[in-house]
Amino acid sequence: MPRPALELADIFRQHGPAYRQSHSLPRDHLRVMRAIEICRTAALGGHLEKCSHCSHTGNSYNSCRNRHCPKCQSLARAAWVESRKLELLPIEYFHVVFTLPEPIAQVALQNKALVYGILFRASAETLLTIAGDPKHLGATIGFFSVLHTWGQNLRHHPHVHCVVPGGGLSPDRQRWIACRPGFFLPVRVLSRLFRRLFLEALQKAFDQDQLQFFGDLEPLKDAEDFAHYLAPWKDAEWVVYAKPPFGGPQQVLEYLGRYTHRAAISNQRLLAQENGEVSFQWKDYRDKDKQSPKVMTLPADEFIRRFLIHVLPPKFQRIRHCGLLANCRRKANLALCRQLLAPLADLLPQPSQCPGLCEALTAESLFRCPECGIGTMIRVQILPAYRWPALPPPDSS
Repeated sequence: MPRPALELADIFRQHGPAYRQSHSLPRDHLRVMRAIEICRTAALGGHLEKCSHCSHTGNSYNSCRNRHCPKCQSLARAAWVESRKLELLPIEYFHVVFTLPEPIAQVALQNKALVYGILFRASAETLLTIAGDPKHLGATIGFFSVLHTWGQNLRHHPHVHCVVPGGGLSPDRQRWIACRPGFFLPVRVLSRLFRRLFLEALQKAFDQDQLQFFGDLEPLKDAEDFAHYLAPWKDAEWVVYAKPPFGGPQQVLEYLGRYTHRAAISNQRLLAQENGEVSFQWKDYRDKDKQSPKVMTLPADEFIRRFLIHVLPPKFQRIRHCGLLANCRRKANLALCRQLLAPLADLLPQPSQCPGLCEALTAESLFRCPECGIGTMIRVQILPAYRWPALPPPDSS
């Protein structure tokens, strides 16, 4: 895959120093910016490679491995998707999305770890409770959830994507109970329970003095003002929607390859930086013509600000497994589910081997010579890293 003409690292190198000087940034934001700036440059070291067929040589620099870096997600995604193949079941899968209203999202922005955690727990409890109700599915389900905090325009838009098998185990664990084809659970029922569970947890956090408020939200420190702020959202309809079902396991893998290890913006969406502004492509999902990308141009400072609001708290887990797929009992539960679904086992995709999967996801060979296309690139010398920012970051070109 050819290198994009413009990368996020280029924007950070050109405008990052001035932004850091004019803004007081938390340490985790500084680390993310610096990691992206030096990713795959000599600052991180690497190795010298030589082709086994021709005389071509080239430097291969190390990645920063930061989860917010758009250049460092392909191989991590490949390994994660490959491990998920072993957990797929031969049934229809569903995609449910839980979204926070804008006023609640503002509270989340100032209390990321706490409110994002509530979002995960409330959405998971909602799915498990409604699925377990005999009036709906009457089964114990399993699923995984992925947190995204951005919209296409880089504004703060926290929501959780849940990928759910279309069925679950009966209460006595003797039968597999499948949902109706094409229909999982009623969205309105999910929405109302999610709203109640989330607001109860948020109120509890406030009562225990766990929430912080700054700037325009500072008046919410008062209990009466906080209650008044939440009141309109206790009766409003919260956005919970079920996308069309994936179909079989193979479609789930295609989704995982695109969405699980994403940064707030990919390098491919960046168009230009000039005159102190950054232009990028985005899709306006409120527009009926959703397939036609639009162009947004922002001042470089505003672009950087929008990107940094999506930096997650250190060690915060943005992919979580729940119910039957919870880490502590996943292996045994999957074995039982497969036993009950044995007649459908042929629908499962077969595990592939790395680097084949990595090459499929990156659209290029990891070892073939880019010059002759025949030989294999062989490591012949280690290139040591050097301390940064004692020296300025080198160009990645």
